[in-house]
Amino acid sequence: MIRTGFLAVLFAASITQPALAHGHEAVAAQTSAMMPAFFTAEMERAQSFVAQMMEQGVIVPEPKDPGGGYTHEQHKRNYRAMYLAGQLFRITGDQVYADYVRDMLLDYAALYPTLGEHPAKASTNVGRLFWQGLNDAVWLVHSVQGYGDIRDTLSDADRDLIDNQVFRRAANFLSVESPHTFDRIHNHATWSTAGVGMTGYLLGDQDMVDRALLGSDKSGETGFLRQTELLFSPDGYYTEGPYYQRYALMPFMVFGGAIARNDPDRRIFEHRDGILLKALQTTIQLTYGGYFFPFNDAIRDKSLNTDELYHGVAIAYAETRDPGLLAIAQWQGRTILTDDGLELSRDLAAGKAQAFDFRSMLLSDGPDGDQGAVAILRDGQEHGEDHTTLVAKNSSQGMGHGHFDKLAWQLYDNGNEIVRDYGAARFLNIVAKAGGRYLPENESWAKQTIAHNALVVNERSHFDKDADVADMFAPTQLYFASTPELQISTAAINTAYPQEQVTMLRSLAMMEVKGLSAPIIVDVMRAQGQGDLRFDLPLHYSGHIMEMGFDTQSNVTTRPVLGDSNGYEHIWVDATGMPEAGEAYLTWLLDGRFYTYRFVPHGETQAILGESGANDPAFNLRREPIIIQRVDNSDQATFVSVLESHGLSDGAAELVVGSTSQIASLRHVAMGGYDLVVVETVGGVKAAMALSYDNDAAKQHAITFEGQELFWTGFAARIELAGQGD
Repeated sequence: MIRTGFLAVLFAASITQPALAHGHEAVAAQTSAMMPAFFTAEMERAQSFVAQMMEQGVIVPEPKDPGGGYTHEQHKRNYRAMYLAGQLFRITGDQVYADYVRDMLLDYAALYPTLGEHPAKASTNVGRLFWQGLNDAVWLVHSVQGYGDIRDTLSDADRDLIDNQVFRRAANFLSVESPHTFDRIHNHATWSTAGVGMTGYLLGDQDMVDRALLGSDKSGETGFLRQTELLFSPDGYYTEGPYYQRYALMPFMVFGGAIARNDPDRRIFEHRDGILLKALQTTIQLTYGGYFFPFNDAIRDKSLNTDELYHGVAIAYAETRDPGLLAIAQWQGRTILTDDGLELSRDLAAGKAQAFDFRSMLLSDGPDGDQGAVAILRDGQEHGEDHTTLVAKNSSQGMGHGHFDKLAWQLYDNGNEIVRDYGAARFLNIVAKAGGRYLPENESWAKQTIAHNALVVNERSHFDKDADVADMFAPTQLYFASTPELQISTAAINTAYPQEQVTMLRSLAMMEVKGLSAPIIVDVMRAQGQGDLRFDLPLHYSGHIMEMGFDTQSNVTTRPVLGDSNGYEHIWVDATGMPEAGEAYLTWLLDGRFYTYRFVPHGETQAILGESGANDPAFNLRREPIIIQRVDNSDQATFVSVLESHGLSDGAAELVVGSTSQIASLRHVAMGGYDLVVVETVGGVKAAMALSYDNDAAKQHAITFEGQELFWTGFAARIELAGQGD
């Protein structure tokens, strides 16, 4: 449906070209007094940036630099300036903005026909204006929108020159000349199809539009529509992970908006049960404190404060009127200069915002939802000081940007990442660091299994670090439940180590225990294989060690390295120990809160305390602590661990409370295929998590523990035991 725009047509020239972006069907010349402050502030930002660009004059350099270099960054500034100047022209009617976009594009019309492959190319996806074709597609998505806003103000000669020498050439390069990228099911192709399709709508070229929607051969086996069907799960989870979901979201939403305007009969926002709107909601759910969960090839500082989400939130709000999206926009403090952005701003000013519904949820992976899942367990309110979130990564490989970390996990608490995922080894667009590209250590460390909170067998990464093999297999999500007393996710995989025939089964839970100030995290990892195997279970944490319950041998004069490959070559060994039952714990302090990691030794379990950063002469890696539980020469291992947050330390007030763990003991009982994890507090309270591994929700189970008959129904349960605290 085409909505009537808020921005009224108030100057003589009527706009006849198709609307490219959602909310661009109307033109405006309004005073700031007629607009809400939220929208006016966005206008002022745009005006400031465009004024600076105008003051410098039109600069369209010959491309030569990789990401982060001068020419790369200048062409990025140019497309942003054209995009914003076009919007400002629509809003204000000031001809100076239209003239600026025209002059910029006339210079591009002179440059573009002279371009061949970019001299700093780094892959087969080579660009013209940029070192990779992806950036050329991003340039086109932005520039064509700015051009669409001013195109009808041009003379016939200028319009024909820009149409044919810039936009037709750019669209032809991305689609006809680069089919290996254009016809992929991948975020690069999403940007390319969006740019080509929006250009087709603007130029009235149906052939171009059909190529974008249906692929080069127009069969529908590739192209934008097919990407919406294969890159997202039915729950709106994007296969490459949260970081690339954020990045791909803009072309999906902006081109979706253009399709809705120009081809409303396609009902693009209803396509596949509203998958694009689901994807926007899911993108927001994949955050803590506004920052995306940094698994797979993720840059850790990406948050909801990003251009892709300003567009996505405004477009989705216009489609759904979800008041939770207003709260997200308020947190962002930003919007976009379209009718959708104005509508959002007006409703925000009218007080219609409601808290976004961050919640515990299971997000299936794969186009049919059968390639694993990501489980999110939340306790408390988002942005509240006691908000805790556990993320269980039981998803598919995520194509080339995936990491070898099946059944890994992360934990957030008190506004911090407590159990960490490394993300990508990359300094984006910093020329000194490999031209801003992925560093060699992204392969040798960041993608390797030991760099994650996932089980390693025989010091080899999952699937022997072969992404093509890994893409063929995914974990099976066996169970997920969220109740006030117990939230739990269980998943399994038996294909990560085919040579050793290892089956891994992991349950991660958030469980309430009376007398403790916060729920505890329970981790039960079972592994079974063939032969004398080495099992390593790492935990990457944030904080400074306060206390260890076991003796260690520390390496104080030398710093040995743990291994020579599969990421082990990047771990310094600081200390080792052999914990006895009851002594296996480590307490650290982070941001005024204490955390105790307690585990049950499995036979001759060795604890290894280390740090990342070995064999890193270029200082490319962050130095981060790690503790590894190691079991040697066994065909099976069961790792049972608990993570407890407790106490506080206020340096300013010189106040320390509850610095020692409130858990007195941790035990594991395995019998008859069941697992029982028993926690006893210093106050004498006993609680257990019971696992039957049976998905029959009505089936009853029973075991005897210390003379007490324990009963529960279904896959898992929290059971209160008789204790001194009763």
